[in-house]
Amino acid sequence: MSPSKRKLISTGSPFELQYGYSRAVVDCGIVHISGTTGYDYATMTMPEDVAAQARNIYKTFAATLAQCGAVLEDIVRLRTFVTNADFLQTVCEVQGEVFATIRPASSIFVISGLLRPEMKVEIEADARLPNS
Repeated sequence: MSPSKRKLISTGSPFELQYGYSRAVVDCGIVHISGTTGYDYATMTMPEDVAAQARNIYKTFAATLAQCGAVLEDIVRLRTFVTNADFLQTVCEVQGEVFATIRPASSIFVISGLLRPEMKVEIEADARLPNS
């Protein structure tokens, strides 16, 4: 893909059309991944466990990146939002499992809530396309 062309990426979530956003936008060689929660989009279920939610997010990231020729190793920035400080350790441990050797720049925020009460963690990411 030419680095100067803007491309919209969808993972088929019904929320994308309903709420008017793209799972990701590729622009100028950068993939901007929208805030993603822990839904399993194949079953449209949300696990109760915050670690499982974080793992689902990273699976969604991998599928999103694959659509534009990138992989998790191309992620350069993470922004993580949790709804309870008690979730920090668990979410950070999952992040460590996935990104131990990648080590993107990262921020984590404790917020009062997300769109739905079952959502405990939401993560955004930016990735650089290979050869950009």
